[in-house]
Amino acid sequence: MPVFEGVVQDLIDELGRLPGVGPKSAQRIAFHLLQADPHDVQRLVQALSEVKAKVAFCETCGNIAEGTQCRICADPRRDATAICVVEEPKDVVAIERTREFRGRYHVLGGAISPLDGIGPDDLRFSELMARLSSGEVTEIIIATDPNLEGEATASYLARLLSPFELRVSRLASGLPVGGDLEYADEVTLGRAFEGRKLLNA
Repeated sequence: MPVFEGVVQDLIDELGRLPGVGPKSAQRIAFHLLQADPHDVQRLVQALSEVKAKVAFCETCGNIAEGTQCRICADPRRDATAICVVEEPKDVVAIERTREFRGRYHVLGGAISPLDGIGPDDLRFSELMARLSSGEVTEIIIATDPNLEGEATASYLARLLSPFELRVSRLASGLPVGGDLEYADEVTLGRAFEGRKLLNA
């Protein structure tokens, strides 16, 4: 039973639909907005309106873009021979923060998940195949999440790429620094064993 009525409860309900925002957080944000300066709230409203009006998805890679191409695809300094395949635009942001990769990206728009009704046809695999037709790409790095859906997606993609003469690799993953073995799931432990390195080489 909602504690509040009318527009306040509507605001709390809408905020609660955001990912990672629970009922208590939604209520805190709602009350912060009620107490905030009207100009600050108006800036937030304007930013939300503009992002929905101006931001779309890059026609080449599927990343977020203000136009037909994202800044990475439009950058001639990026290595066009290497493509890193990720699930979502947020993954591009995470990899870019490392400053380790200077190639380009391909955003699938999710991962294969039969339980959620998401199959290969629902993702941007055909667009990736079209990008490979020019022969310019020589390397594909698969950077899907290290969970069951990400593993299924990586396996499907590896099979899809097998006819091509490409260097195909998967991002190494395993135990986090500072973590305990007893808290690691079987997928993480399995990947840690697969990616183990020799110490006496």
